[in-house]
Amino acid sequence: MSGLLDALTDAVGERHVLTEDDVRRSYETDWTGRFSGEARAVVRPADADEVAAVLHACAAEGTGVVPQGGNTGLVGGGVPAGGEIVLSLVRLDAIEKPDTVARQVSVGAGVPLAALQERLRGSGLAFAVDHAARDTATLGGMAATNAGGARAVRYGVMRHHVVGLEAVLGDGRRVDRMEGLVKDNAGYDLPGLLVGSEGTLGVIARLRLSLVRELTSRATALFALADTAAALDLLEGLRRRLDSLEAAEILYPDGLDLVARHSGARSPFEDEHGAYLLVECAADEDPLDGLAAAAEESTAASDVAVAQDAEQRRRLWALREGHTEAVSAEGTPHKLDVSLPLPRLAEFESRVRDRVAEASPGARTILFGHIGDGNLHVNVLGPPPDDDGPDEAVLALVAECGGSVSAEHGIGQAKRRWLSLTRSDDEIAAMVAIKRGLDPEGILNPAVLLPS
Repeated sequence: MSGLLDALTDAVGERHVLTEDDVRRSYETDWTGRFSGEARAVVRPADADEVAAVLHACAAEGTGVVPQGGNTGLVGGGVPAGGEIVLSLVRLDAIEKPDTVARQVSVGAGVPLAALQERLRGSGLAFAVDHAARDTATLGGMAATNAGGARAVRYGVMRHHVVGLEAVLGDGRRVDRMEGLVKDNAGYDLPGLLVGSEGTLGVIARLRLSLVRELTSRATALFALADTAAALDLLEGLRRRLDSLEAAEILYPDGLDLVARHSGARSPFEDEHGAYLLVECAADEDPLDGLAAAAEESTAASDVAVAQDAEQRRRLWALREGHTEAVSAEGTPHKLDVSLPLPRLAEFESRVRDRVAEASPGARTILFGHIGDGNLHVNVLGPPPDDDGPDEAVLALVAECGGSVSAEHGIGQAKRRWLSLTRSDDEIAAMVAIKRGLDPEGILNPAVLLPS
């Protein structure tokens, strides 16, 4: 161990090799508290050269490396299983001057999403992907997990906005494709391969991101509905009428009760309804009239609250963004981020609570998510963290409904044994072959994604 620590110290400096138990602890447990392991050390490089030096040293010793961004993951994908080096990338925090002609920007992997949003404010440009963990989640981690968020219904996911990257492979070799070429068909798309690979193929050090035009006028409404099927009917109608639709989030009364209990944010409706659809539109000109007209024309909704100003918009969004913390305040949740074909989403929602109850009597199942792209967050409270029963029940039902066991957080440690539910043996074998080619010593995030 001393030889490896000496090499790591040579690579990044003594201040950035953390070995004390109390200092390492915050790097060793994921956001849910469900996944935790002891790291041999936490290493904090400042640039791609230092990343390469760290990986070269670890490969020589056969020591696993867990790349970590803001540690906001929910599936144990960025924390050690035991004995690895945690490679914290938060010092790679440079944001270069945006290219306003190409509508692109180059950033370090450790830049928090909110920092990029602040840098772009007032420039007329914006980064399309957004989610509630924006203050802590890093752009490198978001690329490694192919993060989505609330705006995916309009803009897609991280993969659609990464036009280049610089990464270091498991043995220290480099991939440097930061040119930002929109059209480049010269061989395999290695940056595209690394996006969504959960740090198992290479460590992303820098990113070249595409930007979109900043839309300054927004309108937000919360619709009360009988059930999920009615929410889908309403969504179909809104998509026909509103080119400005940017977000469509589904909520349920039990989740809103938790949010009210833990944050004080309350539904604007006096009566309880079976489901709620939070909708936001964005445009150059105020989209409020269009959204209000669509609300009046809707026959699917039982009631609607349309925000009249920024404060009312904030209050409506607090109902959605308060879910994650409210759920975690109730205990250590089993968080299962899944996606369903939209025609099967209502069926899944109607069956999943019973499936969980059969596997874990007394468990509570809280649902919310990005209904516009079929992404539901299934949160199970009650069973201990090491009880896989509810996970098995939920993910098996996802497979029955033709969905994916991971929508936007990745497989991580949490779901690796269930990857075969939505990937064939041949597909997994191809993934293993790619892993061996890019990480021949198998040191990169060895406990995540691929079956052991």
